[in-house]
Amino acid sequence: IAALGLLAAAALFEGIHVAGFWIAVVVAIILGLLNVFVKPILNILALPINLITFGLFSFIIGAFLFWFTGEIITGFEVAGFLAALVGSLFVTAVNMLGENFIDVLAD
Repeated sequence: IAALGLLAAAALFEGIHVAGFWIAVVVAIILGLLNVFVKPILNILALPINLITFGLFSFIIGAFLFWFTGEIITGFEVAGFLAALVGSLFVTAVNMLGENFIDVLAD
Protein backbone atom coordinates (compact mmCIF):
# COMPACT_ATOMS: atom_id res chain seq x y z
CA ILE A 1 0.00 0.00 0.00
CA ALA A 2 2.85 2.38 0.84
CA ALA A 3 4.48 1.82 -2.55
CA LEU A 4 1.23 2.71 -4.30
CA GLY A 5 0.93 5.80 -2.10
CA LEU A 6 4.46 6.81 -3.07
CA LEU A 7 3.68 6.39 -6.76
CA ALA A 8 0.48 8.41 -6.36
CA ALA A 9 2.37 11.15 -4.48
CA ALA A 10 4.94 11.30 -7.27
CA ALA A 11 2.17 11.63 -9.83
CA LEU A 12 0.29 14.32 -7.91
CA PHE A 13 3.05 16.51 -6.48
CA GLU A 14 5.87 18.11 -8.44
CA GLY A 15 8.59 17.90 -5.80
CA ILE A 16 8.52 14.10 -5.53
CA HIS A 17 10.00 11.77 -8.14
CA VAL A 18 10.00 7.95 -8.10
CA ALA A 19 11.88 6.16 -10.89
CA GLY A 20 9.64 3.10 -10.96
CA PHE A 21 7.51 0.59 -9.10
CA TRP A 22 10.40 -1.42 -7.63
CA ILE A 23 12.08 1.76 -6.40
CA ALA A 24 8.77 2.63 -4.70
CA VAL A 25 8.74 -0.80 -3.03
CA VAL A 26 12.32 -0.31 -1.76
CA VAL A 27 11.47 3.21 -0.55
CA ALA A 28 8.38 1.89 1.24
CA ILE A 29 10.46 -0.76 3.01
CA ILE A 30 13.21 1.68 4.02
CA LEU A 31 10.69 4.31 5.11
CA GLY A 32 8.84 1.69 7.16
CA LEU A 33 12.06 0.61 8.86
CA LEU A 34 12.98 4.22 9.63
CA ASN A 35 9.51 4.85 11.04
CA VAL A 36 9.76 1.77 13.26
CA PHE A 37 13.32 2.16 14.56
CA VAL A 38 14.40 5.81 14.18
CA LYS A 39 11.17 7.80 14.56
CA PRO A 40 10.50 6.74 18.18
CA ILE A 41 14.00 7.82 19.17
CA LEU A 42 13.56 11.17 17.44
CA ASN A 43 10.16 11.62 19.09
CA ILE A 44 11.70 11.03 22.53
CA LEU A 45 14.54 13.46 21.82
CA ALA A 46 12.06 16.05 20.56
CA LEU A 47 9.60 15.54 23.40
CA PRO A 48 9.94 19.07 24.85
CA ILE A 49 9.23 20.79 21.53
CA ASN A 50 6.52 18.22 20.80
CA LEU A 51 4.80 19.16 24.04
CA ILE A 52 5.05 22.86 23.27
CA THR A 53 3.58 22.39 19.79
CA PHE A 54 0.91 19.92 21.00
CA GLY A 55 2.38 17.11 18.89
CA LEU A 56 2.58 19.02 15.62
CA PHE A 57 6.36 18.66 15.56
CA SER A 58 5.80 14.96 14.83
CA PHE A 59 4.83 16.01 11.30
CA ILE A 60 8.22 17.69 10.94
CA ILE A 61 9.96 14.50 12.08
CA GLY A 62 7.95 12.48 9.55
CA ALA A 63 8.83 14.94 6.79
CA PHE A 64 12.51 14.75 7.75
CA LEU A 65 12.47 10.95 7.51
CA PHE A 66 10.69 11.17 4.14
CA TRP A 67 13.32 13.62 2.88
CA PHE A 68 16.16 11.54 4.34
CA THR A 69 14.88 8.46 2.52
CA GLY A 70 15.05 10.46 -0.69
CA GLU A 71 18.66 11.32 0.05
CA ILE A 72 19.82 7.75 0.61
CA ILE A 73 17.94 5.95 -2.19
CA THR A 74 18.85 6.53 -5.82
CA GLY A 75 15.74 6.88 -7.95
CA PHE A 76 13.67 8.59 -5.25
CA GLU A 77 13.96 12.36 -5.04
CA VAL A 78 12.28 14.85 -2.74
CA ALA A 79 12.83 18.48 -3.73
CA GLY A 80 12.68 20.38 -0.48
CA PHE A 81 10.91 20.54 2.85
CA LEU A 82 7.42 21.39 1.58
CA ALA A 83 7.46 18.42 -0.82
CA ALA A 84 8.65 16.18 2.03
CA LEU A 85 5.90 17.43 4.35
CA VAL A 86 3.12 17.07 1.80
CA GLY A 87 4.48 13.72 0.59
CA SER A 88 4.78 12.23 4.06
CA LEU A 89 1.26 13.37 4.99
CA PHE A 90 -0.15 12.01 1.72
CA VAL A 91 1.59 8.63 2.00
CA THR A 92 0.48 8.31 5.63
CA ALA A 93 -3.13 9.09 4.66
CA VAL A 94 -3.05 6.55 1.81
CA ASN A 95 -1.62 3.91 4.17
CA MET A 96 -4.30 4.56 6.76
CA LEU A 97 -7.12 4.45 4.21
CA GLY A 98 -5.72 1.31 2.60
CA GLU A 99 -5.35 -0.50 5.91
CA ASN A 100 -8.88 0.48 6.95
CA PHE A 101 -10.23 -0.70 3.59
CA ILE A 102 -8.49 -4.05 3.98
CA ASP A 103 -9.82 -4.38 7.53
CA VAL A 104 -13.36 -3.72 6.31
CA LEU A 105 -12.99 -6.31 3.55
CA ALA A 106 -11.63 -8.86 6.03
CA ASP A 107 -14.66 -8.52 8.32
